Amino acid sequence: MRAAAAIGLAAALVVPLMRRRYRIPPAVTVATTAGGPVALAVLTPRTKARDAGMFALQMWAFTMVHELPYDEPEELQRRLRVRYPIWADRLIGGGELPGVRLQRRLSQPGSVAMHDRVLTVVHWAWFFQPHLSLLYLLIRHEDRFARAARQMAGTFDLGCLLYFLVPTAPPWWAAEQGYLEEGLERKAAEVAAEAADVDPGPGEATPTLRRIMVDVGERFWGRAWPTLYDSLGGNPWAAMPSLHFATSLMAAILLAESEPEAGAGGWGYAIALGFALVYLGEHYVTDLAAGAGVVAAVRLGEPLVEPLALRASEAIQRLERLASG
Repeated sequence: MRAAAAIGLAAALVVPLMRRRYRIPPAVTVATTAGGPVALAVLTPRTKARDAGMFALQMWAFTMVHELPYDEPEELQRRLRVRYPIWADRLIGGGELPGVRLQRRLSQPGSVAMHDRVLTVVHWAWFFQPHLSLLYLLIRHEDRFARAARQMAGTFDLGCLLYFLVPTAPPWWAAEQGYLEEGLERKAAEVAAEAADVDPGPGEATPTLRRIMVDVGERFWGRAWPTLYDSLGGNPWAAMPSLHFATSLMAAILLAESEPEAGAGGWGYAIALGFALVYLGEHYVTDLAAGAGVVAAVRLGEPLVEPLALRASEAIQRLERLASG
């Protein structure tokens, strides 16, 4: 039993890294990575370190699986959705994207202001914030950790499923490809032409939104930036819902349930991150709303899946006893 668990743990760590070179089927990659936390539970007795390790393996699985669709970018692009969040955000913004409106008022093309740097750092801090929140609960409120970890993992996993079902481009990518300007440049040209009594001509689209994080990253990290940027861009079309916002929101809720002070910090970060994501061009407001919907679905759905989670926990405990005996 322990030998099988050790093999399963090794496979969970190695198979995802070999999938492209050896063309490992996606189903095999998903199955092996999903088995990592179970293998660790069988191999080691329960401690705080093991609980943290199981969640780390869950995050390893999420990171690898959410990149899978982009292993075949041409095929993924055939299913890519671009226009529906643009339409929804223009409706929210009264005819103009909220991100475009914010950048026009607060940013200067070609320059990086202090608030650009601060908001970019807020965005980068997300790579640690949900996990540090769970670590805080593990240390200070161990009895709350298992439930909190389940809910956080459920948020990541549900978002990953939606990435598979509805691949959606973020606003910065849509801007680079000219989608944000569809209809807008022509309308502006017609208005100007009518005032000047001339033929508007075909016109050319000019970008209306930039990815400010890239400008900041190039200045902050220098020559190391291209490598960092490439390492974090596993699937640029995993934008709907915004798991950045969803997981920070879930962290805020979980922290607030444990301590009011910790909850206030969590909510402050989630609000700041939500603003940063829209201003920096990383997400639409629609993405954030969908992220909040994912959190609501996980929280409301927990009573329905809790019996299944308890049975799975009992099964793992039986495996633990078999492995130790």
